[in-house]
Amino acid sequence: MTSGSATEQQWARIRGRMRQIVGEGAYKSWLKPLTLLGVVEGEVRISVPTRFMRDWVSAHYLDQLRRLWQEENDAVHTVEVTVVTPRESAASGEGAPAEARPVSEAMPNLNGDLAAYGAPLDPRFTFEDFVVGKPNELAHAAAQKVAEATTVSFNPLFLYGGVGLGKTHLMHAIAWHIRRRHPTRKVLYLSAEKFMYQFIRALRFKHVMDFKEMFRSVDVLMIDDVQFISGKENTQEEFFHTFNALVDQNRQVVVSADKSPSDLEGMEERLRSRLGWGLVADIHPTTYELRLGILEAKAEQHSYDIPRKVMEFLAHRITSNIRELEGSLNRLVAHAELVGRPINLETAQDLLRDLIRANDRRITIDQIKRQVAEHFKVRLSDMASARRARAVARPRQVAMYLAKRLTTRSLPEIGSKFGGRDHTTVMHAVKKVEELCSLDPAFNEEVELLKRMLEN
Repeated sequence: MTSGSATEQQWARIRGRMRQIVGEGAYKSWLKPLTLLGVVEGEVRISVPTRFMRDWVSAHYLDQLRRLWQEENDAVHTVEVTVVTPRESAASGEGAPAEARPVSEAMPNLNGDLAAYGAPLDPRFTFEDFVVGKPNELAHAAAQKVAEATTVSFNPLFLYGGVGLGKTHLMHAIAWHIRRRHPTRKVLYLSAEKFMYQFIRALRFKHVMDFKEMFRSVDVLMIDDVQFISGKENTQEEFFHTFNALVDQNRQVVVSADKSPSDLEGMEERLRSRLGWGLVADIHPTTYELRLGILEAKAEQHSYDIPRKVMEFLAHRITSNIRELEGSLNRLVAHAELVGRPINLETAQDLLRDLIRANDRRITIDQIKRQVAEHFKVRLSDMASARRARAVARPRQVAMYLAKRLTTRSLPEIGSKFGGRDHTTVMHAVKKVEELCSLDPAFNEEVELLKRMLEN
């Protein structure tokens, strides 16, 4: 174990070097809040106050921190960043560099100490910061109903959808709303993994009755990612009884998962049936409009200066989930602050190459038509129609131009895909678009944006 004074001196030097490397702005935002808990057997333990900060530091600074620690102390092989909320820090006496403390062999204080069992709430996850669109409007409305109701309307509220679509955000929003409006109500939020961990500890330390009493005394119980206890028979058994006890007392239960109750494999039939009792709300994959709205809201919230074309590019290309979408925006902003370069399409494409889905198939004319029609907000059928209005004809010409540039199809083949048009019509469209691109920088940028979307 490293001596306290030596550890403190090493940490001070490392912080100073990181400050020089990343600059004052990034240091104050991400590294100044770090607290050294200690060094034990080559493992450095550092705490941060929020999960978001932990994820950001781990993704962007962990390798550098590990390297600097190893230069200071060749016995170090691991740097671990954990979340310690201000409340937890005050309760445990953590906050100053010190020796790592041994894990307590006692159960948490069970006399109403919900914080010991629950997970911290993210202050960013409120209803005010949740962008609503068609894919999530039912889940959002149901979450608001639960948060505002004084009586239980449906029990449980079961939210399900893919990773990063907003389930956790809505659960945190419910908890924040209730805590503000009804501060006397006991609200407990935690992941299914933590529920299992607390149950195992209760078994180990023979505090099962205290565990049961704690979980069955809450007014609102929220369990995130319940699919984690699939196949865990003992944990499922305890959760089943906890669920029944709360429902019988007319207490609210909110559960999230990546699948609907009926599709949860490895879950007991009786538990799946109970989970489907109330309202099951699906959060669908995001649409382009919703993704763009989320980016605009985040940029406005944090006063980010992001060109509109860059946000449109991100909304088109990063379609997997909201978490990656917001992460891409954070990465662009951090890069701009650290390197001092403006954010533009070229930077976005280069910096986010790993997040942008690889184009694992050859670009097709049908794909080009769909992309252009969506971008210019015209009907797909207009790509092949006889309409000559400029609002339709110009997007059609752009699509023909891109088909010539991005595919190996011949002019007659391209013309046939656009309502059986002659190859001379395609030639005219290509020349017209090239002419407009040379004369109109804004139009040229728009065409280049479409080209990038299709190529990446």
